[in-house]
Amino acid sequence: MLPLHVKSIIGQPFIELTEVESTNIYAMEQLQANLAAHGTAVFTHHQTAGKGQHGKTWLSEPGSNLALSVILDTEFLSMANQFPLSVMVALACHDLFSKYALDETRIKWPNDIYWRDRKAGGILIENLIRGSKWQGSVVGIGLNLNQVYFDESLKNPVSLKQITGKNFNIVAFAKELCGCLEYRYQQLKEGKWEELLLLYNQHLFKKNEPIKLKKESASFYCTVLGVSANGELLVSGAPQESFRFGEVEWVIES
Repeated sequence: MLPLHVKSIIGQPFIELTEVESTNIYAMEQLQANLAAHGTAVFTHHQTAGKGQHGKTWLSEPGSNLALSVILDTEFLSMANQFPLSVMVALACHDLFSKYALDETRIKWPNDIYWRDRKAGGILIENLIRGSKWQGSVVGIGLNLNQVYFDESLKNPVSLKQITGKNFNIVAFAKELCGCLEYRYQQLKEGKWEELLLLYNQHLFKKNEPIKLKKESASFYCTVLGVSANGELLVSGAPQESFRFGEVEWVIES
């Protein structure tokens, strides 16, 4: 078995595929078969069935955007609270996207990347659990880079090219992102969780602003205060003071 905890950095090896069903599926199959370890990155130019949150499909124009999955050792984290991993990944994505899109880049709870009121990317984390141990995770990241025309079913997409007017080398961008992930991952391993959570909340989408949420059939306005250490959205002016992920839907109003 290839040990998840081997001392390799994120992005080594870097597997580049022309086309695959899903980088997350490919990486998880490699991990489950003991053919890949911590640090392995899987990149593709085209996903035929990219995966999003809640079983949704990630729609992306072939050859235009970033589709990357990385395998991470998570044995040092608590399975009871998986939010720190989500924070670490979201910050790494924010680090890189904001480097080019500048200061209007935000993290929408729990881990979407937004620019102004438009979605630039998303993160899907899938876990490998053996017995009672959280042994590893496959972190899938999709970021819109060079696409300028999007499927009408997507509500509010935006790409880095639309923001900057520039084309990006997607492979180079993926490798740069691996470097950002390595930096934030090491911070998490070093126990700098409070520092990471503080940064996450500093970059939080709509913090201290009124938003509209929907819970079941009821919609209501409230103000975002932040996100707690266990991943709950903290608000004021709502029927309750906090919400777990999946408990409410955002209603983005133009």
